[in-house]
Amino acid sequence: MSVLENVEPKEVFRYFEEICNIPHGSYNEKEVSNYCVAFAKEHGLEVIQDSLFNVIIKKPATSGYENVPAIIIQGHLDMVCEKESGSNIDMTKEGLRLKINGDYVEAEGTTLGGDDGIAVAYALAVLAADNLSHPAIEAVFTIAEEVGMEGAAAIDLSSLKGKKLLNIDSEEEGVFLTSCAGGARVNCSVPVAHEEKHGQVIEVRLHGLKGGHSGVEINRGRANSNTLLGRFLMELEEKMNYELVELAGGSKDNAIPRESNATILIAEDAFDLFEKSRKECLTNYQNEYSVSDASIQLSAERKACGKCMVFVRESKHNAIMLLNALPNGIQKMSMHVEGLVETSLNLGIMTTEECKITFSYAVRSSVSSEKDNLIAKMKYLTNYAGGKVEVTGNYPGWEYKEESKLREDMIRIYEEMYGKKPEIQAIHAGVECGLISDKIQGIDCISFGPDMKNVHTTEEQLSISSTERVWEYIKRVIACK
Repeated sequence: MSVLENVEPKEVFRYFEEICNIPHGSYNEKEVSNYCVAFAKEHGLEVIQDSLFNVIIKKPATSGYENVPAIIIQGHLDMVCEKESGSNIDMTKEGLRLKINGDYVEAEGTTLGGDDGIAVAYALAVLAADNLSHPAIEAVFTIAEEVGMEGAAAIDLSSLKGKKLLNIDSEEEGVFLTSCAGGARVNCSVPVAHEEKHGQVIEVRLHGLKGGHSGVEINRGRANSNTLLGRFLMELEEKMNYELVELAGGSKDNAIPRESNATILIAEDAFDLFEKSRKECLTNYQNEYSVSDASIQLSAERKACGKCMVFVRESKHNAIMLLNALPNGIQKMSMHVEGLVETSLNLGIMTTEECKITFSYAVRSSVSSEKDNLIAKMKYLTNYAGGKVEVTGNYPGWEYKEESKLREDMIRIYEEMYGKKPEIQAIHAGVECGLISDKIQGIDCISFGPDMKNVHTTEEQLSISSTERVWEYIKRVIACK
């Protein structure tokens, strides 16, 4: 018996569970893409799969809707794969371990991938149904959305006829997204040289942070484990001598990192001084983040004394300087929309390789010149430290459409069903509507979805009751002439 077998709407949760049983992290979408192709063939539907594993499935109009313009339903196949430190699941090879907690679907010890598996499940349910009224449906499933919208940037949409797009990639029921920020992935790398030294090896671990989505939750003041660990190393350097061996933290540039690690080398008789500094810093951090990250911890473990390869003085200085000098978090709030973050960046990943250390950022802005200026600043600082910058996954923002028949219809239907108006929002997080709008002239887009909590974290939840309400709403929207 499946976990979600008796959960309503059954036709949606059936496909959601099947998707969850397939590993589908970013760059690992082949199997779930093939699943969608097999689904289309099983149901006798036209399907296109490109070399990147993007998928388009087309379903003809039902009786009476042959002359109504086609509707595009769109979501992405990949999910952010995060797991608790004690979890033994291999998310590259194993499916998720689903469970029900009251009104919510969760995954044991990992992210759930409701972002955006629920969109694919909704679309498949529409495509499979034989009792719905609708015009031609064109379902578009993209890959690598969570790592720079690479699938949406590359997909060929020239075969589509639809001019109305339902992007089901939002996490709050009753909130319709009508514009979003553009963004890019920025990797700042600085070269590292090594030398051999003798001393006491210490493993430093900053953990217990809440993390979260770097677009949706960047305004909540949550600590970034990478930048806070950099602050600790800078503060430690003022109090004692130490050598730097390795830095690591985070796994996704668009997720606020929850845990980071540093390996350092100190004199054999200096541990008490180190411990005093560690405890002082931890007290400060717990005080500063008592509201946003109440469980923050800065722990240390002594390893064996001996010889170790460490950063040479200049490499250590450049790495710690850059880690503290590069900006992070909110850079500017919108002067046009109250409460909207206009420009931000998130240091999501920190990695040490043999010859370099790399800081990987998700940069976002609803103003392209602001985004370009921020990236230029990052290049300037990184070049000053002797490093270089690589910019990838640069995607455009999605501009608000002054006249939108789709928006008018969706608002009217929502009011008829729920007796209240939906909230119309611009958001700081990125959705694929901007890239798709660049490919289809005159397209009308709305992004929406059911209630989800803590996306991109191991506490991710998908509301069952909201999923059912949104399913009823989708059926009404696609039946609108």
